[in-house]
Amino acid sequence: MTATSTRTRRSEEELRALAAEGAALFADAGSEAAGDVLAWAARTFGDSLAVACSMAGDTVVVDLAATALPGVDVLFLDTGYHFAETLGTRAALEVSLDVTVVDVRPDQSVAEQDATHGKDLFARDPGQCCQLRKVVPLDRELAGYEAWVTGVRREDNALRANAQLVEWDARHGMVKINPVAPWTFDELLEHAQRRNVPVNPLLADGYPSIGCRPCTRRVAPGEDPRAGRWAGLSKTECGIHL
Repeated sequence: MTATSTRTRRSEEELRALAAEGAALFADAGSEAAGDVLAWAARTFGDSLAVACSMAGDTVVVDLAATALPGVDVLFLDTGYHFAETLGTRAALEVSLDVTVVDVRPDQSVAEQDATHGKDLFARDPGQCCQLRKVVPLDRELAGYEAWVTGVRREDNALRANAQLVEWDARHGMVKINPVAPWTFDELLEHAQRRNVPVNPLLADGYPSIGCRPCTRRVAPGEDPRAGRWAGLSKTECGIHL
């Protein structure tokens, strides 16, 4: 489905103040605070809160958010290039948790993009491909909310090492909530097992970080968890969290 809410956003000044409030409240919090962070977010933002989910290990974040705010909007970037396992996880999540999955799609289908930019843009200019199929559609969708929840974790890579549980997202002009920022990969899996949360089966098949099928490979033992994303390129982020 797609989101059709007519909610009204508070001013940037008000949202900045709320971000500062949350940041101070959870400044020294650790892994155990994820539920409290989302309870605060649910009280503060209500249906102006959305969760962005790639249908990998971040489904755990959806479970936490749904506990705090049943029926919460879950934004899934339907790029047209996903693994079958990713789409299967999306379907399983929708029926197993009390959430509203919102499929966020690019302006063009893969075939239309091929016709406009040439076949397999991801192989020639992955930055532009991510911009068209991920960044622009998500930016457009987030404009209807005041705050968003992500699965960003500090151990993912150096760019995310300083992620706070609550912070101001200047690029989107909204509050950004990273409830599992202090969590390890093992903590994600333990929570999923304990709560019977669907996770992408590729996580157990050598893919600790899962993106679009053409740009994701298995990671060898001892490699950086995100080494399988855009392998052989300097690119490490799609641009959503930059």
